[in-house]
Formats: sequence, structure tokens, C-alpha cells
Amino acid sequence: MKYLVDTCTLIWYMTRDKKLPESVRQIIYDSDNVYVSIATLWEIAVKQTTGKLSSVTQSVYRIAELCANNGIIIMPLKLAYFERIKQMPLIHRDPFDRIITATAIEEDLTLLTQDSEIVKYDGVKTFWQTNKEE
Repeated sequence: MKYLVDTCTLIWYMTRDKKLPESVRQIIYDSDNVYVSIATLWEIAVKQTTGKLSSVTQSVYRIAELCANNGIIIMPLKLAYFERIKQMPLIHRDPFDRIITATAIEEDLTLLTQDSEIVKYDGVKTFWQTNKEE
């Protein structure tokens, strides 16, 4: 199976945040097919600039390096993702969540996300499993 991590998932994985379920952490750690959209790095940069992301202080260059070191492949944006967005209902108004969701749909990737709004889109596969012990 191939996976796409959303922004929160990537941040929690990189910062070893306890909010990331162990089941999701293991998928990222064990799989050879884990991707992140370049839009996620863009979102991190925007949130760093606006002061909405104090938990991540690394530059996007360093985050890209951390992704590479952890076997997470950065995906470029494609025009097909923007065409997909035009077909998607406005469940999510956040442009980053919309492009990440469109990427998952177009590339047939399972999106690792805790976002309960994303699962409302037709055609998107998601995974987020927690155990009571976690």
C-alpha cells in the first residue's frame, strides 16, 4: 500500500509528538511507499511565517532532509490535482487540505490524517487508528 502523510501527521512524526498514534507511526517507519506533498512544506512555511506553528523551527530545507532520511518521498504538484480540486465540494475551505486530498485521490494513496472533514470526500482513502492505550 502507498501512503500520503498530511501536514499534522508529518509534524507529529518529525517531532515525536504523542498525538500521533503508534499504528500510524509504524506505517511511516515500516513502509517504503510513504509520500508527502510539496504543498505540506509550503503550508509549514506559511504557518511558520504567521506564527501559527511554534513546534517546528527547522527550515523547509531541513524538513526536506528529514523526510529523505526517514524514507518519505516529496511529491511535486501536478495540474491534475488542481483539476480534481475543481470537482471537489467545498467541504474543506483550507487550500492546503484540498490539494493534499486531491493528491491522495489522484495518486490512489491512502491519506494518513486525523482530519474528520477529509473523510467526507468521495474517493479518498484514509487511515488513522488509535488504541485506548496510546
